Amino acid sequence: MKSHFTFSKSQRNGIFLLIVTIIVLQCVYFFVDLPSEKVSVNQALLAKYNEEIDSLRLAELEARKPTIYPFNPNYITDYKGASLGMTNEEIDRLLAFRKQNLWINSAKQFQEVTKVSDSLLNTISPYFKFPDWVENPVSKPISTYSNSPKTFAQKQDLNTATAQQLQKVYGIGEALSQRIIKYRSKFMGGFIADVQLQEVYGLNSETIENITKEFTVKTPRPITIINLNKATVEELVTLPYIDYDLAYHITEQRQLREGFKAIDDLTKVKDFPIDKLDIIKLYLSLD
Repeated sequence: MKSHFTFSKSQRNGIFLLIVTIIVLQCVYFFVDLPSEKVSVNQALLAKYNEEIDSLRLAELEARKPTIYPFNPNYITDYKGASLGMTNEEIDRLLAFRKQNLWINSAKQFQEVTKVSDSLLNTISPYFKFPDWVENPVSKPISTYSNSPKTFAQKQDLNTATAQQLQKVYGIGEALSQRIIKYRSKFMGGFIADVQLQEVYGLNSETIENITKEFTVKTPRPITIINLNKATVEELVTLPYIDYDLAYHITEQRQLREGFKAIDDLTKVKDFPIDKLDIIKLYLSLD
């Protein structure tokens, strides 16, 4: 170890000189202010650049904001309310109001129920979307018919009813009335029976019941009635909803049964459209 720390005089002088040089350079670095090259900055150009950066930042923040689509405030959930900026208390007031089977029909009523601030209401109310009958109550046709049952003579003929007359029935608007007229016009002479209303797209059983309270087929179009127990395959396929395969199944079942005893026996035929039986029955007889 001694040999590693034993230096000659010249070596000690060299080490001392190196240490002094390092100390002098450090002092120069810390205490001497060396002149630097002055950089010229175009302040106008820099301000314009900073303005462009700020505008891009604002545009990016605006693009990141969630898009709000029109909605019915009666169906606001916890998540939807929170995303709109409502507090938990405001959301709870709305949910409690709806649990009473009550409905909000205006922005003012929404604020009365939820107690939201004016600023929040002004922000979200432009997106409120209420049903048409709430926003335009006069646009809904008012039924002029009574609920008391009418006799056949008192009812109007479904084959001559106009769209305006049909729209007086509860549940029938412009679109449905036009569909009824369009379906009726497909046939020379119109409807055969009231049951054909089932064929009109969009009519449910309740609406059909409302129609038949006021209208019925008084002048059915003439049709050819086919004897179910004598009809050939070629005759059967002329009926709606019956193709050749089903016609063959019907004749096979008729032969096995030695003739149908009732038209409803067709429901036991393979692949028979049971839900269309009432329509098909219009064209059949057993005589």
